[in-house]
Amino acid sequence: MKRWLSNAEESLGNHSDRLNAINIFPVADGDTGTNLYLTVCAAARAVHDAETTDLGELLAIAGRAAMEDARGNSGTLIAVFLSAVAEPLKGTTRLTSRLLAAAMHRAQIRSWSALSDPVPGTMLSVLEAAAHGAAKTAGEHETDESNHALALTLQAAVECALAAVVDTESQLGALTEARVVDAGGVGFLLILDALRAASLGEELQDELLDGLHGYDIQAPHIHGGADTDGVEIMFTMNLSPLDAATLRLHLDELGDSVIMSAVTEVEEGYRWRVHVHVVDPEPALKLIHEAGNPDNISLTQLSSSDDDAAGEPVLEGHGQ
Repeated sequence: MKRWLSNAEESLGNHSDRLNAINIFPVADGDTGTNLYLTVCAAARAVHDAETTDLGELLAIAGRAAMEDARGNSGTLIAVFLSAVAEPLKGTTRLTSRLLAAAMHRAQIRSWSALSDPVPGTMLSVLEAAAHGAAKTAGEHETDESNHALALTLQAAVECALAAVVDTESQLGALTEARVVDAGGVGFLLILDALRAASLGEELQDELLDGLHGYDIQAPHIHGGADTDGVEIMFTMNLSPLDAATLRLHLDELGDSVIMSAVTEVEEGYRWRVHVHVVDPEPALKLIHEAGNPDNISLTQLSSSDDDAAGEPVLEGHGQ
């Protein structure tokens, strides 16, 4: 698992520029690759010196670190994915076909439910396809806990994820118009192939992305700086489930791309990681402070008339 996160960090680092270039949805701000890379870096760094042999415990550490330091929509969803995958693996010391399928299924449910308005043709669709592929193959080898069965299940998950990435181009109008696949979906595919490679002691499949629309090295730099104004707000906050649901409802009224996921259980309920895009940050910030005491608030400009300013943080701090 440590090797998985390290491999994923390396792979995303190598591909971040291309992922940024095809970043069209939900906002064409050219940072999906960077966000995924930095989020996975946080996860890999957190588990580097962990001594546990419990897979669930190790990945829970990774998920919490990723959640606290998640960047953007894509990074937040990967943090949710890691946290969810950890749950069925708690108390286990070896990955099997059956456990992988259970972990992928749990991640699919958690990831779709974290968003107020989940959209097909994104990382969510790729994760769903991978989970279905893993479940089908694991079901065919239900009592087989061999490495061979695990290899078949991992490969099926990767193949289904790749097919889903290809399909994203026809599922979202913005991707169809630009003739590209979804950047977040490609990033998740890279992370999944890193898991396959690490689990089986194999190399990453360099040819995996060959032929994906917009991904060839000679393809143009596609995103154009976006004409959507607004700010991305991210923070963590301790809330009861009821207060969290209320906050989500109000944030849905003010903005979009709302993602809320529980990080850890606390006395008040849960510690939540929250992500939202808004046109005007002031009403949202007022609402957030009325709901509780936010930590690690960051505000990032989604787009700007000055291309050099796009994607730059405009405020970062603790409880501000």
